[in-house]
Amino acid sequence: MTVPFVLLILGALAAATAPRLLSRADWPDREPVLALWVWQCVVAAVLLCCLSALALTASAAWAAVRWHVFAFAPHGVVDAYGLSGYGRGAGTLAAMLALGGLWTAAMLTREVRIARGRRRQRRAELRLRSPRLPGEEVPAGERLVVLEDPRSDAWWLSGAEPQLVITTAALGRLKGRQLDAVLAHEQGHMRARHDVLLHCAGALAGGFPQVPIFAAFRDQVHHLVELAADDTASRRFGRLTTALALVELNEERGVFGPAPVPLAALPGRVHRLLDPAPRLPLGRRVRMSACALLVPAVPLLIAFGPGLGALSR
Repeated sequence: MTVPFVLLILGALAAATAPRLLSRADWPDREPVLALWVWQCVVAAVLLCCLSALALTASAAWAAVRWHVFAFAPHGVVDAYGLSGYGRGAGTLAAMLALGGLWTAAMLTREVRIARGRRRQRRAELRLRSPRLPGEEVPAGERLVVLEDPRSDAWWLSGAEPQLVITTAALGRLKGRQLDAVLAHEQGHMRARHDVLLHCAGALAGGFPQVPIFAAFRDQVHHLVELAADDTASRRFGRLTTALALVELNEERGVFGPAPVPLAALPGRVHRLLDPAPRLPLGRRVRMSACALLVPAVPLLIAFGPGLGALSR
């Protein structure tokens, strides 16, 4: 039963150490898109460790599962794993891992249902506050909705027909290219499908609150997607314009006061735009991206190792 234990130990080590290592690094705020990629690769590696261990222990415990898992494996591959030596504990461990997988699926389903319900509610409120005129046709693609509201705000509604929403107060406060920067920020969220990433991170953290990597993944995703959207806007309209747009859009909420409680990360985002740290060299970014891609490959190599070794003989 060596391979499943190695996979589980590797997954546990990654889940415990990766958040500390990434939180101590000084580059994620400079490269938020790269940081999101690294986080996704590490989380995928942890999940692959659990899934591979589940497949092997279930194969050892139940012949029906073994037949499905190794249905297309050449002769001699099954013997290389020594499934008969896993013992009675294989069934118990497989059952525990299966329950974890079912719980993960349930949390993802719950997150999707909550998100859909929230989206339907917000769309119903939007239709009530901004009804379509008789004969009005909804154009294909993105649709900008101007909402009568004394509060400055702008957001996007995901779904089959994504919509950008901005209030009249925001239109009154934002000047010139600042409005374009705010819209570009929201379009950056929409085109990168940050909502999917947020839902997955929220489901994992909600389902397994004791696992450090999932809670850290959720917190970092919320932070990094905003930085990535800021960079999308700043590349098109400049860092100063984007920073001023954030200030104008949120100043009346008291975010930049002596004790800002809501949206406390905004001052840091504005400071990052006004005083940007240099980006990582292109070569280093490419190397880090490639190394991150190798992280989820490690549990796959461990899981397939005995089978590959049997084929090479």
